[in-house]
Order: sequence, then structure tokens, then C-alpha cells
Amino acid sequence: MDRSLVIGRLGAQLDVAASGADWDALDRAVRDLARQLQALAVKGPWSAPERAALGRLRTSHERAAQAGAAAAAGLQARMDEMRDNKEGWMAYALTNETEPGEIVQ
Repeated sequence: MDRSLVIGRLGAQLDVAASGADWDALDRAVRDLARQLQALAVKGPWSAPERAALGRLRTSHERAAQAGAAAAAGLQARMDEMRDNKEGWMAYALTNETEPGEIVQ
């Protein structure tokens, strides 16, 4: 049995989830990856095409990790910006408060 197709599907799952920024799907794919690879490995030595597929899977995994790291860095930058502007936002909110029962148009 050629395991290349299964390995290719694993890589495709990583690629689709990472490129779509579907972090829940990426988390599921990564968590399931080791289990699936172990199940495939017990079926004997890897053939040359299967080793090539594993190399492509490794590349997909690295791209997914980079996408996750880039998204995390972007989120951290946004959170830092929000923290740095907190006082200004609070001042703006306080100057724009309405009196109880007042209707803002």
C-alpha cells in the first residue's frame, strides 16, 4: 500500500487551514498528525515516494508554523497598540459619556 496519498492529504489539511487562517482546523490537524504518522509507520519501511511525500509534509508543517507565528505576532502588536492607547481611549470615552436618560443621535 502506497502511503503517499494519505501523507499528501495530511499536508493539504495543514496548507488549507494555515492559508485560510483557520486556527481551530490547524490545531486539530497538528494534534492528529503524530497519531496518523505513527499508524502509517507501523506498516513497514517508507518507500522513496513516501519519503518524498514526508518531505513535502514537513514543508507544509513548517509553513503552517510560520503562518501561526506571523498571526500571533500580529495579534501581539495589536494588543500592544491597544495597551499603549488605553489612556486615550478612556479619556475619549469619559468625554463622550451621556447623562442618564439622554439620547445620543
